[in-house]
Amino acid sequence: MNIIILGSGGCVSIPRACCNCRICTEARLKGFPYARTGCSLFIEEANILIDTPEDINTSLNNAHIQKVDHILYSHCDPDHTMGIRVIEQLKMDWLAASLGKKLYNPIEVASLPVILEDIKKQSTKYGSILEYYELRGLIYTKGIRTFKDNNIQIELIPVDEQEHVTVFIISSDSKKVIYAPCDVKPFPKSEKFQGADVLIIGNTIVGEVLKDGFILKEDNPLRKELFTLNEVDAIRKQYGIKEVIITHLEEDWGKSYDDYKKLEREWSFIHFAYDGLKLSL
Repeated sequence: MNIIILGSGGCVSIPRACCNCRICTEARLKGFPYARTGCSLFIEEANILIDTPEDINTSLNNAHIQKVDHILYSHCDPDHTMGIRVIEQLKMDWLAASLGKKLYNPIEVASLPVILEDIKKQSTKYGSILEYYELRGLIYTKGIRTFKDNNIQIELIPVDEQEHVTVFIISSDSKKVIYAPCDVKPFPKSEKFQGADVLIIGNTIVGEVLKDGFILKEDNPLRKELFTLNEVDAIRKQYGIKEVIITHLEEDWGKSYDDYKKLEREWSFIHFAYDGLKLSL
């Protein structure tokens, strides 16, 4: 099983437009891996893309992805969906369409049924964006709880009873990866997580001192929304997970690629994602 973290950034890309902080300035000068695009993941064996942040076209090009057959969504937040127009770039041939030619290999767009309905509500004055692409024959949509293709199995675990956010369990043969990019606190309880090889998780705040010396106090509401590294490590121990990779890394944390590499030396079993990171299991 071969997985690529296409984008490791958070709600904003790094460098952030018009920002001249240390992190953004360094990212402009050095590029990747100091730069980060929006949070997304690719599974090579079945050409599966998970989430479409605004800069997903750049991420796909950076990783030299040649084909996307499936797009799965974790939830409907803009930083995970608003690059949905990549569907046009992947599939729309305006010249062929002008001659009345139809597309015969549409992309499957799938997620938990509630999430799919959430995304269908994203619209312009012309109506639902997703439904427009389906009408044009570029995609077909499917509400799912499990996915299987080419020896890849994916189970979609709802974070809560409302099912607006999912955690993905990606399996192939005896290997298992949990992908939980965003809005997963509190972490759902499931024995299906037990013994995973890797947990790739976002929703994590890194450090007590953040951008421009901001001190994260104990009563800051971010602590209710985001995991600390200690809390992530507790999840790892609870389920006997071998390795953790932190993704969805925010520019607000005030840390560069070099800072994260230093932190890795302090934390056993915890690593930090970067754009283009490849996992082979």
